[in-house]
Amino acid sequence: MSDRDEPAPEHQRPDGVSDETVQALGKLSEALEAVEVARGALYQFHRLSGTADLTAGEAVDLFREAGHTAIADRIERELVGRNVLPGRWTFQVVEAYDDDYYATFRRLEQAARDELVQGRRHLFEAEMKEDRRTHGRPHHEARPR
Repeated sequence: MSDRDEPAPEHQRPDGVSDETVQALGKLSEALEAVEVARGALYQFHRLSGTADLTAGEAVDLFREAGHTAIADRIERELVGRNVLPGRWTFQVVEAYDDDYYATFRRLEQAARDELVQGRRHLFEAEMKEDRRTHGRPHHEARPR
């Protein structure tokens, strides 16, 4: 078997690691992936909320130009620059998420891998690849050249 037809060492299970451990780490990795997607959605929320605020400010200017100063004043006073949550703009929401939940999740996932499998990532997926691929066939290699 050539080097390309077996997984790289960092994608091989260390000796003595059980199927249950690999499965548990795979499930924790899956959960972290969901957190990463949620974090991306939070950053999207941050960007869209900021765009909405800036665009509302442009609408205020246009209402003023059109002679609708009372509407412009009300929107500017009650909406433009408003907190999205009590005391917070979206950047503060993102920072709180990153510094607390996200950082804790990443730290604990890394610690579990460090303690149980020498820090190796994606062992569950690497073993799934080995099970599903057709050994010896083009485009089914274990790893890149």
